Amino acid sequence: MDSYLADIPVEARVTLEKLRNVIREIIPEAEEVISYQIPAYKYHGMLVGFAAFKNHCGFYLMSPALLKTFSDQLKGYDTSTGTIRFPVNKPLPTALVKKLVRARVKENEFHAEQAMIS
Repeated sequence: MDSYLADIPVEARVTLEKLRNVIREIIPEAEEVISYQIPAYKYHGMLVGFAAFKNHCGFYLMSPALLKTFSDQLKGYDTSTGTIRFPVNKPLPTALVKKLVRARVKENEFHAEQAMIS
């Protein structure tokens, strides 16, 4: 992940490092990985990811259901199935990222618990 961040423009790097720090604060035991050539986190399966592109950054919630749950709070952002796109110079609000990551953690824990029961 450090290599990925080192290879992107400074403005995007600063934005994504802030996102990385919030994720690590919420779930420090999550494993940092590169998946589909983007930085991502694994915790009871894939959790979230992020990436920098020429004209925007992407935050990969990896949960269409949660994207619908938080749709009111995501108005004004370009979204698609499990993805939130935002301008490099206008990062997602920290409070929103915390809510999204916490919701994903709960979702993954629930699925892991269900798998153990089965």
